[in-house]
Amino acid sequence: MPGANYRRPRDDIHPPLDFPGYRGTSLRHPRQPLVIVPQTISELTGPVYGHASVTDGDRDLTNRGRGEPIGERIIVEGRVIDEDGRPVRDSLVELWQANAAGRYAHRVDRHDAPLDPNFTGAGRAMTDAEGNYRFLTIKPGAYPWLNHSNAWRPAHIHFSLWGPSFLTRLVTQMYFPGDPLLALDPIYNSVPDPRGRERLIANFDLSLTEPERALGYRFDIVLRGRHATPMEARHG
Repeated sequence: MPGANYRRPRDDIHPPLDFPGYRGTSLRHPRQPLVIVPQTISELTGPVYGHASVTDGDRDLTNRGRGEPIGERIIVEGRVIDEDGRPVRDSLVELWQANAAGRYAHRVDRHDAPLDPNFTGAGRAMTDAEGNYRFLTIKPGAYPWLNHSNAWRPAHIHFSLWGPSFLTRLVTQMYFPGDPLLALDPIYNSVPDPRGRERLIANFDLSLTEPERALGYRFDIVLRGRHATPMEARHG
């Protein structure tokens, strides 16, 4: 709420701005101390987006083309909650991801893997009164990146969460259980606390599956506190 005092996150929860194993951070992290700009009523309450522009169809990433996308259908469902387990309602949750072949539908992605004309890799949903969100999508594939020799990113989904205004945005990533690439990924391992890294891994949940259609994964997002989900660029 406007005027509330927010506690700073602990240093061991979120990844540092400069992590030696992740080469890109050394090229773009701030070189000078961050300037703390106090938030006023105008920053906390606007500009805003219109809830009416977010529809139920936006959370189904398998219905964007003329046919079914290629790959394994999955359901990703969870709750957005605060440190005390209270639901964060009416929050805009966005996701973006690579397709089943490990390629993004974006002009700068030059990975030598096929694009899927029936999969854009982006969706959005509003949390309900209990903080729940739900997406139907395709399980993304791993892909190579040029961080180091023979570097591959594990399968992951990017999440963006918006508060009451465009200036209150958090970004994180969701990974899949049992992925052997996690131990080799510097982005995942940039989270200092091993327990924090575990909170980035979704749980397989048979109760979320749709028989003969899609497997289900649960990914709850905690916004702050000692059990907070690690976020990108939370410093300052």
